[in-house]
Amino acid sequence: MATLDLFETPAQNQRLGPAAMVLRGFALPYVRELMPAIESITAVSPFRHMVTPGGFTMSVALTNCGALGWTTDRRGYRYTGVDPDTGEPWPAMPKIFALLASEAAAAAGFDHFEPDACLVNRYLPGSRLSLHQDKNERNYDAPIVSVSLGMRAVFLFGGHLRSNPTLKVPLHHGDVVVWGGADRLRYHGVMPLKDEPHQLLGNQRINFTFRNAG
Repeated sequence: MATLDLFETPAQNQRLGPAAMVLRGFALPYVRELMPAIESITAVSPFRHMVTPGGFTMSVALTNCGALGWTTDRRGYRYTGVDPDTGEPWPAMPKIFALLASEAAAAAGFDHFEPDACLVNRYLPGSRLSLHQDKNERNYDAPIVSVSLGMRAVFLFGGHLRSNPTLKVPLHHGDVVVWGGADRLRYHGVMPLKDEPHQLLGNQRINFTFRNAG
């Protein structure tokens, strides 16, 4: 994997590609409202470890909020309007979530982003996410907005082929990654998390990824 060579902006943000950027600390002003919102989501649709089409149990626990939620099982990857564990609609997307997503997208050059899906992931030490493309969405014109809270992670940002060189991007509490346009279908993932507890969230990382899926 290649060592990351980043282009700095005056705000210490880091550009990963022509339409991909890390917004350092962008979510920090929202954290006080984000935490109870996460608890309200998981009280209705708890975190769970889903199974991939290949029969593997994901190391990352997940849930969703919004009109659509991303799911996986032996039948494949897809979006649904209903939580398969409860048979009820996914929890509504909290207003603070939608506001953060819209403002982060605008800061990265994508105006008028209105997500209809938010995948919430919980990483514990050792959890990882293998390289993949986000291509279950109908709308590739909209960007992806990914928010990191808690333990530090190393985000992998590759090319349009799985075999392309991969950048290693450290992500800290409050960082937001936005990618779209020419970078929308680049492979990405997360390296296994080290056990480096965070003062607010302890030995976990909470990540939520906003998309326009429908």
